[in-house]
Amino acid sequence: MVMMEKATLWKTIFLLISLVAVAFSTAPPLPLNNQQEQMVNELINRTLGSHKSAFIVSIDSNMPFRSYAIETTKAKVHIQAYDGISAAKGFHYYLQHFLNKSVYWYNDRVEINDFEIVPNISISSKCESPFIYYQNVCAWGYSYVWWSWTTWIKHIDWMAMMGVSLTIAPIQEQLWHETYLELGLTEQEINEHMSGPAFLPWLRMGNIRGWAGPMPSTLRKLQMILQRKIIERQRAFGMKVAVPSFSGYVPIAMKRIFPNVSFIVADTWNRFPSPYCCSLFLNPFEPLFKSISQVFLRKVIRSYGSDGLYFADPFNEMQPQHSDANYLHETSKHIFYSMYSVDRRAIWLMQGWMFASDSIFWTNDKIKTFLTAVPKGRLLILDLQSEQFPQYEVTQSYYGQPFIWCMLHNFGGTLGMHGTADGVNEGIRKARTMVNSTMVGVGITPEGINQNYVIYALALERAWQRDDFNLTIWFNTYCNLRYGIVDSKLHGAWQLLRNSVYSYRGLEKIHGKYMIARRPSIRLKATIWYNISDIYNAGSRMLETNSSIPTNYYYEYRHDLVDVTRQFLQVLFEQMYMGLMKAYKTKNSLQFECFVITMQDILSDMEKILATHQNFLLGPWIEEAKKWSTNSNEKELYEFNARNQITLWGPTGEIVDYATKQWSGIVQDFFQPRWKLFLDNLRISLYENLPFNSTTFSYNVFQLIEYPFNYQKKIYPIDECGDTFRTSKEIFNKWFGYFGEENIVISPCPPRKQDCT
Repeated sequence: MVMMEKATLWKTIFLLISLVAVAFSTAPPLPLNNQQEQMVNELINRTLGSHKSAFIVSIDSNMPFRSYAIETTKAKVHIQAYDGISAAKGFHYYLQHFLNKSVYWYNDRVEINDFEIVPNISISSKCESPFIYYQNVCAWGYSYVWWSWTTWIKHIDWMAMMGVSLTIAPIQEQLWHETYLELGLTEQEINEHMSGPAFLPWLRMGNIRGWAGPMPSTLRKLQMILQRKIIERQRAFGMKVAVPSFSGYVPIAMKRIFPNVSFIVADTWNRFPSPYCCSLFLNPFEPLFKSISQVFLRKVIRSYGSDGLYFADPFNEMQPQHSDANYLHETSKHIFYSMYSVDRRAIWLMQGWMFASDSIFWTNDKIKTFLTAVPKGRLLILDLQSEQFPQYEVTQSYYGQPFIWCMLHNFGGTLGMHGTADGVNEGIRKARTMVNSTMVGVGITPEGINQNYVIYALALERAWQRDDFNLTIWFNTYCNLRYGIVDSKLHGAWQLLRNSVYSYRGLEKIHGKYMIARRPSIRLKATIWYNISDIYNAGSRMLETNSSIPTNYYYEYRHDLVDVTRQFLQVLFEQMYMGLMKAYKTKNSLQFECFVITMQDILSDMEKILATHQNFLLGPWIEEAKKWSTNSNEKELYEFNARNQITLWGPTGEIVDYATKQWSGIVQDFFQPRWKLFLDNLRISLYENLPFNSTTFSYNVFQLIEYPFNYQKKIYPIDECGDTFRTSKEIFNKWFGYFGEENIVISPCPPRKQDCT
């Protein structure tokens, strides 16, 4: 048994070396050492300003792959590293462990009051993951869609400091526009196919077409310029970037150009109606597929360059037309060889989500047939939700193809505290050490960012390390860095959060559809796996430390105080809803009215607390969208895209609330009116002894509230308003008395307990 495991281990190591060799050694050479040094020096300058002069960075590609070493004297901090990514990671390590600061999603200027070099440090570290991957194709709709170049500079800095070495570059619409014109399509036919900017990820994967479009030519060109700058900067640090390839979906007008080709009408996705569904799918073994693929891929390479990595997802939540083994084998083989025909170094990067999302169709024998059609080591799979639904376990490590262990965690960029800390911590080790493992890296693949940063920080730090963390120590350390002090009350708060919201181990899919942010219904179910009192107690402990937080850490403290207060109100609202429905079903009108008043009050408090922090406002999302416009028509289009995505997500609410946000503004003008209409309708049903008509309510809430919100032009604040600490304290004091025994809200009208603070 030991001999067999050793032999398997060496086979795995050989596979890793082969994959890395293809992607790194035969790709264009790494940026010159002095260029990478310059990139890291500029990063340090953006982070520390005048203190940058204390750091000396040197790049030495003869060092072990993805490693760094830190040496300090009384005057200087010397960081030597394999490449720019490793140097940036080393700098972030020093920032955390010796300057007691960190960065969160974006590299903003760090204020250091008493900067002193800690002398006689000698540290070295080597990354345990050949790849650290980051990004999800959907995040380019849910998070990055309106970003400026300034924001990307800060985010790419953050990526480098997290050790990210592999990412994607999905912007491709201008290149497809050129390709379609060359194939003979008209401007009108192309415009009818292209979706609006907030929905481009799903156009690219063949899920929809045309919705919220057309995409203006100015935006197509501006986004391609932006993508070039992003790629150039990422590669300058030493990152590898996978660029798009052809997956088979084309406009319906292609049938006019090629009447003798057998196109397949794609499935309807999430009930999207015509003319917004059902592009054409061109079978990859059709000769036309290879022709289109070569034309498009050569344009991609001319525009973006190439590291030999190409991504394509032919069946993302779309079922193949045929289930027989030969069809699946030939489809996969021809997709890869269309890449290979243009670039002999080609590695196909593919999301494994299609296997997880449709396990009924994708049986193990079908998965094996599809995967093994590509030469071993030339298909790199993102096991997209390893923390909850690891597909590498059921596919025998993807039948020999290399994969990256990924934490998906978030759907739609929704807000709501949750995570699987133990699953991440232990799962990475288990995947690395399982028999016949072909794991070559760790990644984070959220559909949206700017939420639950702690769980992403854990995954990215764990990616670099070999052994599991002691999570008690890790969360305490995170807390120290976050708030700039060592405080037992803050430690206690974060341990409560760790063992409650961040301890999910179940199989239910957490899609962020919390009651307070959902279209009201009489059939809603709560998603709570922890004691509500843990959230209340965590928030209370945080409030007690307010006066101890240093000024240059107070922004993060206020953010977390808003988030914990928001979470408390979210779960309290769910408890009130369940009490409401019990009162309704038992025809207890007195209790019913108490719950109605209380739920409306909670919504008002939610709006109030969210307004106190910049990160929880609707205004920036809409205003950033409008900044891309060059005329009034574009301005209206982009605002509609921004509003529709976070509400109806489609013409008539095809996936309503999927990407909703608990932001000030949307609570006041979208959530509150919906719930008021529901409660009014439910009251009529109760008092007149009539069944609640869910169909009529859905129609009315769409016509009266949801649809009009998508077309409104109300301008929302882009600046926070109110005092976070005082507002949070008022809310916790106000709602403290609403817990019954065993943390269950029995009634909204119990005797008040003494205030907690």
